[in-house]
Amino acid sequence: MKIELKEITIRELVKGYSDDKDDGVVGYDGKLDIRPPYQREFVYKDKQRDAVINSIQHEFPLNVMYWSVLPDGKFEMIDGQQRTISICQYVTGDFSFNKLYFHNLQDDQQAQILDYKLMVYQCTGTDSEKLEWFKIINIAGEKLFDQELRNAVYSGPWVTDAKRYFSRHGSAAYGLAGDYLNGSAIRQDYLETAIDWISDGNIEDYMSKHSQDPNAVALWNYFQSVISWVKATFPNYRKEMKGIAWGTLYNKYKDELYDAKILEARILELIEDDEVQNHKGIYPYILTGDEKHLNLRQFDDKTKRRVYERQKGLCNMCKKPFDISEMEADHIDPWHSGGKTVETNCQMLCKPDNRRKSGN
Repeated sequence: MKIELKEITIRELVKGYSDDKDDGVVGYDGKLDIRPPYQREFVYKDKQRDAVINSIQHEFPLNVMYWSVLPDGKFEMIDGQQRTISICQYVTGDFSFNKLYFHNLQDDQQAQILDYKLMVYQCTGTDSEKLEWFKIINIAGEKLFDQELRNAVYSGPWVTDAKRYFSRHGSAAYGLAGDYLNGSAIRQDYLETAIDWISDGNIEDYMSKHSQDPNAVALWNYFQSVISWVKATFPNYRKEMKGIAWGTLYNKYKDELYDAKILEARILELIEDDEVQNHKGIYPYILTGDEKHLNLRQFDDKTKRRVYERQKGLCNMCKKPFDISEMEADHIDPWHSGGKTVETNCQMLCKPDNRRKSGN
């Protein structure tokens, strides 16, 4: 991998600057793609943006920026998009600083800004080399998340189209399933979730395989199928349904036939059950039958101690003596058989016996 440090003046950077909804953001006489498909939209707050201009006016150094050199000799912004757009927006009159627009400044003040030198590392290398480099430099400012890093490596027509569905303010994915997804579209959380679901957790393999596909229609159709299945299976929406791994459940249970009314009745029973501590887990439990999702009530330390003393330190199954730290509290009658987390339903078992009982 080849890395060169270059000096670029703001005058050179802003030449040919354009911010077009369809064509993206470019600068440096049209040779620099400031917002490639994998980059997030502009997220700087006014104070951050103003701090960039203040630093330039006082000749304070800005952090080094990073560009990737493309095969055709043009460049792609890797790190520094927020600073670059702040600079270009100010010089082209999009906002004022200290109540003055750029065109309000005296000629010498304008020249001082335009002649300010930016330090830029230009990187040439393979995708894997760039990814590793990208991870190393991603240590300051508006950090990139894992999915944003993946977008950088597997950039192409597929990523560009996928972002149209999942990665914009007010995107189609947000309109369809914003109540069911955690995170933010702009930070690529929706896209990451969709790929995670369709690939059964093999996100990078999926992106590598499809990076040069002409579009992401297959992913979008799959995502719509997941959400439609969720809404049909559990038509009564509750806030606990947000952030569940619905795609994982869909992949396994989509072909099962469920009666939504029966499921709803069972959900209400579980919500009213004081033993159930995790209401979000009710939905995966309904489908999987795995009680771990429910976070069932556990015996407190005082109850464990009283039962331990009553048993005289003996395991209630093998009848051998153990320190309390070597024992675990067990429900004599399990929850699914109607057992409650009360002292009369508690016994202390050695860890091996409790594991054996739980496995039966």
